Amino acid sequence: MLKKLFLSTTAVVLFSLLLSVFSVNLVFNQEFSKYLSQTVESFLSELPARLSTLYQTKGGWDRTALNQMSKTLPLGTEVTLLDSQNQTVAVLTNPDTDMMSNPGFMMSMGHSLGSWKSKTIEISTPQGIVGSARIVYPAAPRILNPQDQAFQSAILRSLMLAGALALILGIILNYLITRRLVRPLKHLTKAADRIGQGRFEERVPVSGKDEVGSLAQAFNSMADRLTHQEKLRKQFTADIAHELRTPLTSIRSYIEAFQDGVLPPDEHNLTILNEEIERLVGLATDLKDLNISEMGGLQLHLSPINLGKLLEKVAYNLSPLIKEKELTLAWGLPSAPVQLEGDERLLTRLFYNILHNAYKYSPEQSEIRITLERETDGVNVQIRDHGSGIDPEDLPYIFERFYRADKSRSRASGGSGIGLALVKQITNLHQGSVTASSTPGSETVFTVKLPFTQKNHTEKTGHPKKWTK
Repeated sequence: MLKKLFLSTTAVVLFSLLLSVFSVNLVFNQEFSKYLSQTVESFLSELPARLSTLYQTKGGWDRTALNQMSKTLPLGTEVTLLDSQNQTVAVLTNPDTDMMSNPGFMMSMGHSLGSWKSKTIEISTPQGIVGSARIVYPAAPRILNPQDQAFQSAILRSLMLAGALALILGIILNYLITRRLVRPLKHLTKAADRIGQGRFEERVPVSGKDEVGSLAQAFNSMADRLTHQEKLRKQFTADIAHELRTPLTSIRSYIEAFQDGVLPPDEHNLTILNEEIERLVGLATDLKDLNISEMGGLQLHLSPINLGKLLEKVAYNLSPLIKEKELTLAWGLPSAPVQLEGDERLLTRLFYNILHNAYKYSPEQSEIRITLERETDGVNVQIRDHGSGIDPEDLPYIFERFYRADKSRSRASGGSGIGLALVKQITNLHQGSVTASSTPGSETVFTVKLPFTQKNHTEKTGHPKKWTK
């Protein structure tokens, strides 16, 4: 990239310099030609007075004096001097460019007669008109004077020298600037390679507030998220191993006890064994649903749902656990039924996970309050418990997969970090939102907002699902 950027910017600098030199040289030639034209016109306007003075001084047309005057004529100008009887006295040209000032010669060099000007002037003295002069001169004077040519060449050389120096300086500055611009990108490339090798602690310095600095900030933010995800992955590996090992160890212990005759395979022991198996099945189901949801493969099977009845059903399923802790369920349901469009199985799982979460972290003989409110475009469900709460530093991450706030939730009571992640996925799938607020040591409130209908939802058949409230 350094080479490409250096060559491309150098090409731009070179093109700009060539264009500048060409433009300056073109403007100079135009202005210098304009200056020469003005000089010729000024000289020719003074020529009648000079010829009149010469005639009066010499008492006639003096050949020697005329030859001296011809040396002062502009290059390429021809003056035909006529007396008062209209007879040719002399043809005056600058002897340095006598051949170049000839119209025939100029035509042979590719200059048409249209590129020449001509005028006739009268020469008068106090005694009267003593003659006239026919003047032919270039319409756009060429730089024929050696001094003018030398001046023009000097200007051109100066332009070329200045352009060369500017090009060298531009290349040096371009190289330094290009290196400075590319250096952070090289750091980013090396850092990305190291992160690809698993070194998630890698960060790059943020050198400014420009686009490269923004890229470095975005890279560091990405690295922070990868570090966090890697931490969650390792934590999940340990947690899921524990969640699997605990029921499997219990099942193995019961089976060995049955085989050794230590415990009888009666209804009580088989019920405990079945509960451990159900725990494993529930964990596997959560993992499956979460994985399918994150892959976008979880499909909604929409139907009209009485949300109040659904919440009562979820609470009834958890009633044995709630009674065991002597918890009180406080309800805030509207008098009229609240119906919406959704997937009953998934919404049951969503509110079951939140209510079960509230049960786990509520102290005995405390209260769990369930509130359902109808809003303009949807419903608002709040589940409030008076448990240990969630620390502020953990609150932003509780809906991430495999996350557990270990400071306040021990492994014995905390889950594997799948339940709330599944809640988030199901809520998003229903085009709703879920948030949590908490006061450590006091209460935790989960708020779920769901729309009445699912906009732009399409079943597997490709046809929109139609449902009327």
